[in-house]
Amino acid sequence: MEKSRLLHLLRTFSPAELRGLKKFAQSGLTNPRPEVATLLEVLTKSLRNGRPAPDKETAFRQIFQQKEYDDQRVRLAMSGLYQLAHQYLAVQDFLTDTAAGQLRLAQVLRHRPLPARLREAAPRAAFAEAAEAVARQPWRNADFQEAHYRLSLERHRFELDNPTPEHLDLQALSHDLDQAFLARKFWQSCFMLAHQTASNAAYDFGLLEAALAHAEASGALATPAVAVYFYCYRALTNPTETAFFQQFKAELLAHSALFPPEERRDLFVLAINFCIRQYNAGNPIYLAEQFDFYREGLDKKYFLTDGTLSRYTYLNAATSGLAMHELDWVEHFIQEYRDLLPEPHRESLFSFNLARLEYQRRALGPALQLLQKADYKDLLLSLAAKMLQLKIFYELMEFDLLESHLQAFGTFIRRKKALGYHRENYQNTLYFTQKLLETNRSDKVARAALRTEMEATKALAEREWLLGQV
Repeated sequence: MEKSRLLHLLRTFSPAELRGLKKFAQSGLTNPRPEVATLLEVLTKSLRNGRPAPDKETAFRQIFQQKEYDDQRVRLAMSGLYQLAHQYLAVQDFLTDTAAGQLRLAQVLRHRPLPARLREAAPRAAFAEAAEAVARQPWRNADFQEAHYRLSLERHRFELDNPTPEHLDLQALSHDLDQAFLARKFWQSCFMLAHQTASNAAYDFGLLEAALAHAEASGALATPAVAVYFYCYRALTNPTETAFFQQFKAELLAHSALFPPEERRDLFVLAINFCIRQYNAGNPIYLAEQFDFYREGLDKKYFLTDGTLSRYTYLNAATSGLAMHELDWVEHFIQEYRDLLPEPHRESLFSFNLARLEYQRRALGPALQLLQKADYKDLLLSLAAKMLQLKIFYELMEFDLLESHLQAFGTFIRRKKALGYHRENYQNTLYFTQKLLETNRSDKVARAALRTEMEATKALAEREWLLGQV
C-alpha cells in the first residue's frame, strides 16, 4: 500500500518538481532522515527511465546496503517520503502566494523582540508588500475579499500593539469583514442550493436571509463578488421572477474576468443548468439564454480545463445549438473543438454530433453512416446513438431494418442494469415506435387514440418526435 500510493503521487511530479523535491529531501532542515532521500533517488531513476519501480527487497538493499531484509524499515522510509512529498507541495504552493507569505511574516515580526527602530518599520514593510500583492492579483472573488480582510485585521492588531496607535479605523475593518462574509456566504449558498436541487439533501442556510437583506440595504451589491452570487441565489430561488435572472446574467457577463477560471466555469454551469430547468418547465425563452451562455463561454475559453473540453460540454453545447437551429455554428463548433476532447471519447463524440447535424440537415444517409462507424464507450451516448438510428430508419421507411433494430435495442436495454429511470423512457419509446408501425396510417381514429396515449405517458424520451410521426 505504501509503495503504491507513493508511486502514484511521484508520477504526478514534473521533472522540475522532482528536482525540487530532491533538494528538499537532502536538506537536514526539512528532512532529518537520510534513508528517505536515498529512497527518492532510487525511485527517481525508475521514473526518469520509464522502468518499473524496484520491489521492496531490492529497494531495501539499495537504501540500507544490507542483505537481511527488514520490511518495517523500508515501509517507514516509504511512508516518510510520502509525507515529505506532501510537505514539499504545500510549501511550494505557499511560497507562490506572496500576499500570504508577507502577511505571515508581519504576524511573526509583530511578536519578535526587535529593536525599537525595527519594531514598527519591519512589520509595516511586510504589510505594504502583502497589500501590493493582494491588489496585484487579477481576481476579485470571495478569496480576494477574505485576503483583504485578513490584511486589514492584522494591520489593526499591529496598530493596537503600538503605544500611540495611528490608524484604528474600526468602521473600515467592519466593512471589510462584511464584504468578505457576504461574498463567501452567497457563493456557498448558491452551490448548496444547486446540490439540494440535484439530490435529496436538505440544508440549513443559517444567517442567509439576514445577509441577503443586509446586502440590499447596505450598498454591498456594488461589489461584483457579492452581486453575482446574490442575484444568482435570487434567480435560483425565484425562477418566475425573470428580473433576477437577467440581473445575474448582466453581472456575470460584465464581471466574469474578475473570477478565476474554475469559479468562472462553475458560474456559467450554474446559469446553464438554470436555463435548462426553466426550458424543461415550459419556458421556451430560456433555450436562447442557454445557447448565449454556451457561445459566450466557448468564445472566451471558459469551459476549458488544462486545454481540454469536457465531453459533456461538447455534447450539450452542440445540443443547444441544434435546438436553436444554429447549424453553421454547430458545424464550426464540433470541428474546432474536436481535438480538445479527451482521447477515449473523441472520435465517438465527434461522429455522433456530426451525425446529429446531418440528421437536422435532412442528410439521413450520411447521418446513418456516421452513427454506424463509431464505437460508443459511454452508455448514455450509445443509447442516444441507437435512438437516432431508430428515427432515421423510420423516416427512410426502412421498416425491415427498423424491426430488427427495435428487437436489438430492446435486448440492449434489458441487459443494462445501471439505466435507472432512463430504462422506462427508452422502453416506452420502443413501444410507441412499434405501435406506429402496426397502426394503419389512414386510420384516423386509431392514430388519434395513439396520440392520446403518447400524451398521457409521463416517461417518454422522444415524445415530440413520436407525436410528429403520428
